Amino acid sequence: MSVKHPIIAVTGSSGAGTTTTTNAITHIFRNLEVDAALLEGDSFHRYARAEMDVEIRKAQEQGKHISYFGSEANDFGALESLFKSYAETGTGNVRKYLHSFDEAVPYNQMPGTFTPWEELRPNTDCLFYEGLHGGAVTEQHNVAQFVDLLIGMVPIVNLEWIQKIIRDTNQRGHSREAVMSSIVRSMDDYITHITPQFSRTHINFQRVPTVDTSNPFSAKDIPSLDESFVVIRFRDVPNVDFPYLLQMIDGSFMSRINTIVVPGGKMGLALELILTPLIENLINNRRKLIGQLDWIDNKKQ
Repeated sequence: MSVKHPIIAVTGSSGAGTTTTTNAITHIFRNLEVDAALLEGDSFHRYARAEMDVEIRKAQEQGKHISYFGSEANDFGALESLFKSYAETGTGNVRKYLHSFDEAVPYNQMPGTFTPWEELRPNTDCLFYEGLHGGAVTEQHNVAQFVDLLIGMVPIVNLEWIQKIIRDTNQRGHSREAVMSSIVRSMDDYITHITPQFSRTHINFQRVPTVDTSNPFSAKDIPSLDESFVVIRFRDVPNVDFPYLLQMIDGSFMSRINTIVVPGGKMGLALELILTPLIENLINNRRKLIGQLDWIDNKKQ
């Protein structure tokens, strides 16, 4: 962890709703005038899309599984090295994974490929990561140790599958059968690499539908925010003002001493009320330290 170069990470599996949180945090950055370096977790996949297809076929022929959730398909070492480098120096090497033609055209590349590695621009206020493995820990690598604020997005698994199926079929052109096969293939890695992260997060946002999601593979639409509650759990977060949150968020209630439940339609408000002071504290501590270091440098001259 680093006061001078803080790292904020939103972690959650594909279809978990990390994009919603990213939008809220980006809004917070604008309000606080924070210049953040933005990092997508997909950029640390080990294989381009065509290469991954080959690896999946190879694994199937050997009676094995490989998925984007696991260590075989992701370079945890490179991600750990970037977090370590940023925490120590405020810089590091990054690239971008191009999901679609719209993303790929400006780079004159095909979708499913990576841009070249390049160095992060200097003098950013923080590093903001959004992806699958912001809290990853394996026997060889510990990504989570460098994260100053780790946020988990964890819809109950049936809702997560519904979101993934509908997103991947409607937006990415995959067949429903292919997405279902991907879910089954990913299960071992999901249990090993994704779920343990949520015991390391500082805050979890778990969306729980109030409508029937018992068969996610036959669902035709995603339950709306108004058709759900969001369970928000805090761990090692000091000075959470629960009475203030309960007053500001209509319909909210405490379910445990460290857990507040809010109506799904209030999720955006809850995100901003909870995360704004935490991010502001990180940035203020950074700016205070930089001011002290600048004062010391001036005294030496």
